[in-house]
Amino acid sequence: MGKQTAIILANVGTPGTPTISAVYSYLTEFLNDPRVIDLPWLARKILVNFIIIPFRVRNSTRLYASLWDEKGSPLLYHTQSLAEKLEKHLGKGAKVYVAMRYGQPRLKDVLDELRRMDHDEIIILPMFPQYASSTTGTASEEILKSISSWNEIPRIHILNQFYDHPAYLKAFARAARQYAISEYDHVLFSFHGLPESHIHRIHPENKISDCDCEREIPKFGQLCYRATCFATARNLAKELNIPTHKYSVGFQSRLSKNWLTPFSDQLIRDLGKAGKKSLLVFAPSFVTDCLETIIEIGHEYKDIFRANGGQTLHLAEALNDSDEWVYAISDILGHSS
Repeated sequence: MGKQTAIILANVGTPGTPTISAVYSYLTEFLNDPRVIDLPWLARKILVNFIIIPFRVRNSTRLYASLWDEKGSPLLYHTQSLAEKLEKHLGKGAKVYVAMRYGQPRLKDVLDELRRMDHDEIIILPMFPQYASSTTGTASEEILKSISSWNEIPRIHILNQFYDHPAYLKAFARAARQYAISEYDHVLFSFHGLPESHIHRIHPENKISDCDCEREIPKFGQLCYRATCFATARNLAKELNIPTHKYSVGFQSRLSKNWLTPFSDQLIRDLGKAGKKSLLVFAPSFVTDCLETIIEIGHEYKDIFRANGGQTLHLAEALNDSDEWVYAISDILGHSS
């Protein structure tokens, strides 16, 4: 890295407070992004602003209120702590910033701050192991839009994905080994879902049902989000010695039936009905704990499992600000530890 390097850890974001007004503002910015809901402009505006947000904002506020603790939003304070630890680990010559695509600290504002400073290089790490247009893609678009008006542009490096980076896999595996994995009846790798239309845009000539990425990385063509999720699960299962018959891959947080399958909540129902009593859930697309892990998996999915005959569902903690994750990011950035 250069003598003066700025590193941005970029994530989706979080409301500033668990209040209706703050959650309303956050959802409005988030869901109106055309890379998140890829419908024509008018259809998106009507769906988001007159249907989704008015009907979801109160329940979403209630969920965020249950997520909040004495330190605030876990996604924000874990990322801030991670940035502090990473900056200390990297040493002199590197300054680490936290930025959110939606909400505060806003990605555009962080870039505006860097514009006024003297950096040889800016490295942006979107905190999403698997590339998706609605996560890394929208962050990259915002970055390129923001710097396009700069008179002097330093070296810019955006790391697109790291799902198969050995440092990420080893850090995840080290964190996972604190759980007695062999003692659970089954393991679920749950990834954030996407509309199927996002995958069709990459592979318009093929049906998702025809893809064999559950078993192997496709040899030709551009990798889609679904393929990298299954590859992540296979790599982690191999690293953790989890046999194929003892784990499943699912997709969560869907807004409609036309999202990637299999659905994690349905898999959990089926596992409970099949007589599985103990379930360990990993969420490899979330490096930081947030609403989708703590509440959706840790609370809602636990209730679903118990309601269908299961007894124990444990959510494995995300990498958050662990030392293993600090060292892994250093490797991913190309810094010699």
